[in-house]
Amino acid sequence: MLNIEAVDKVYPNGTRALDRVRLEVQQGEIVAVVGGSGCGKSTLLRLAAGLDQATRGCIMLDGETISAPHECVGLIFQEPRLLPWLTVAGNVGFGLSHLPRVKREKIIGDVLSRVGLADYAERWPRELSGGQAQRVAIARALAPRPKVLLLDEPFSALDAFTRASLHEHVLDLWRALKPTLVLVTHDVEEAAYLADRVVVMRPRPGRISSVFDLDLKRPRDRYGADLEAAKRRILNALDQSLRERSAGDELVPAAAI
Repeated sequence: MLNIEAVDKVYPNGTRALDRVRLEVQQGEIVAVVGGSGCGKSTLLRLAAGLDQATRGCIMLDGETISAPHECVGLIFQEPRLLPWLTVAGNVGFGLSHLPRVKREKIIGDVLSRVGLADYAERWPRELSGGQAQRVAIARALAPRPKVLLLDEPFSALDAFTRASLHEHVLDLWRALKPTLVLVTHDVEEAAYLADRVVVMRPRPGRISSVFDLDLKRPRDRYGADLEAAKRRILNALDQSLRERSAGDELVPAAAI
C-alpha cells in the first residue's frame, strides 16, 4: 500500500505547493490525479518517487518511508528520456544489470513484446517515432517489476490514435504484472478510461478536493454511456474544486459529487 500522510511541500521561495495531502492507494489499484495547473500534481509524484522531499509529512510504501529513489517505485515522464547511446534493449534493461544475462534478456523480450516492439530491440532511440519511444519508456519502467508505477502525463504529447494505443499497452502490462498505477493527467477521458479511482486536486496551495471510485467494468467502451457519465462526474468535481475558496475546506465525500 502507498500511503501519503499529511504531506506539505513549501519551496525555498515560500511557494506552498502542497498542503495536508492525505491519500491511501491499494496494491494493484489504478488512481488518476486530475486538477488545474499549479495544483501540485507533478510535485506529488516527485515526492512519491523520492526525487524530492516533503516539508512535512511522509510518503510510505508498505510501511517503508520513501525519501530517495526506490527500486520498488518506477516513474514515467511526459518525455521518454531514453539514453541515446543505448539500443532499445539496452534502455529497457538499464535497471537490470544485476541479473544474469539470460534472465535479463528474457525480461527485456517479454516487456518489449507486450508493448508491441519485439522486433525493435536492436534499434536506436533516434530511429523511433514518439509513440514508439514512449512505449520503450513504459517497458523500461516496468521491466524491474516495480510495486508502484507513477505516470506524469506520459501521453499528453501524443496524437489521439497513439495515445489510445498506449492506453491499451499500459492496461495489458497492468493486467500481467498488477503494479499500483498513479497517473497524473489533464485528460478527463483518459482518467475515466483507465482509473479505478479519481483524485481531484485544487490549486494554490495544492490540496485534495475530492476522491471517488469509478465503478466501471473492464474492458471499457471508450464511447459508451458509462464512460460518458464518468467523464461528467470528473468534470463536475473539477468545476467544484475551482470554486472552493477556503483553505480550511475538508475533503468532499464521493456522495456529494
